[in-house]
Amino acid sequence: MDNFPQSNGLPAYVTANDVKTRPGKVIPYREALRLILSSMATKRLPESIRSELPAIVSHWLHAPKEAPLLLAKKTGKKWRALLSGYVAINPDNLARLKLHRVNPRLGFKLDHGDIPLPPVRHPTFTFIDLFAGIGGFRVALQNLGGKCLFSSELDLTAKQTYFSNFGEIPFGDIHKFTAKNIPDKWIAKCIPDHDIMAAGFPCQPFSKAGISARIALGQKHGFSCETHGALFFDVVRIAKVKKPKAIFLENVKNLHTHDGGRTFQIIRDVIEQELGYSFSSHIIDASPMVPQRRLRCYIVCLRDPKVTFSFPSIKGRPRPLISILEASPPDRYTISNRLWNGHQERTKRNIDRGTGFKAYEADLCKPANTLVARYFKDGKECLIPQKGKNPRKLTPRECARLQGFPEEFIPHCLPQPAYRQFGNSVAIPVVERIAEQILDQYL
Repeated sequence: MDNFPQSNGLPAYVTANDVKTRPGKVIPYREALRLILSSMATKRLPESIRSELPAIVSHWLHAPKEAPLLLAKKTGKKWRALLSGYVAINPDNLARLKLHRVNPRLGFKLDHGDIPLPPVRHPTFTFIDLFAGIGGFRVALQNLGGKCLFSSELDLTAKQTYFSNFGEIPFGDIHKFTAKNIPDKWIAKCIPDHDIMAAGFPCQPFSKAGISARIALGQKHGFSCETHGALFFDVVRIAKVKKPKAIFLENVKNLHTHDGGRTFQIIRDVIEQELGYSFSSHIIDASPMVPQRRLRCYIVCLRDPKVTFSFPSIKGRPRPLISILEASPPDRYTISNRLWNGHQERTKRNIDRGTGFKAYEADLCKPANTLVARYFKDGKECLIPQKGKNPRKLTPRECARLQGFPEEFIPHCLPQPAYRQFGNSVAIPVVERIAEQILDQYL
């Protein structure tokens, strides 16, 4: 998997030996990204810009006729000239290229063949992807013809997976755009206008598992958790400035009941009273669309407060787990004797005392239990029975299928972050069905 540049340095300059000419003025997307980043390696830039330069360039390459986010319009002109010159001249002359002598119009074509899930060519609506994770919202909205104009995600490994699949590096800490000292004019300039704001804001402070863990560790939860709980208000700050036509949120079922319902009421009051949007929420089980019991709270808010959103009916027979299993998974996913014996012993103790987790082999004719971020630790939530062997964990590909990711989606190359990322993701078919209803009803 490609590793994109980080704040501690940019890749070496692309030499003539690295450049390959291609007919028809076509340049592979990733090659264009490396070329521009290399050309900026020696530029004097504020650290706040340099650390986000991979995100700035990759976003710009999805809309090269626009000005780069956070940078001057003339910078985009220079980048267009660089890429136009790259495809127009002999590679041996690359070092002598005079940018001001090259027509800054688009004299090149980007080949997205090296991106599994490239941007939509003729979009019918636009969206931004906040707390993007590995792009579950993006897959769903692109499937419906949407174009992503801005993405943000703090986790490094999730950003790597996002880049591997969409060719775009999300911006990092969203607080750089929403902090109290950031004026509204800056937000209006830096974040593009869009039709739908999609945000799966972090759920751990509101989930039952997250609350239990935080109480045990003496940590705060819900909105009291400054690190994650208050991120909802970053969504509000952006929405207040940009005024998208629709806000589409997803969180855990427990959001409804957290803190006696007060957390959910605060969210509703802020959206209705501060933003002036309509507010609709619904808890949906994804099992008729993907083979796992996954109940999540979905929230749709519309800019016109007179319009009440009606959620689609998602019903039907739950899909069986066997429908997504690989035929011949590698033996490395079979759990050890020690782990399996430990699961069985703890399960017996917990049954006797009437509390605690229980680990059983899954019923392949029924949907799996909810895939969670901690699944990589021991796989106890879903153990696949095997004839003559200990049970095994799901493979990362099977986890991707559990969430409805397409087969061309590339999981992270390391198993631990791959499992965590799929456990934190959304059920794509459910998101797509709700988004389709938003488009039909309102956009």
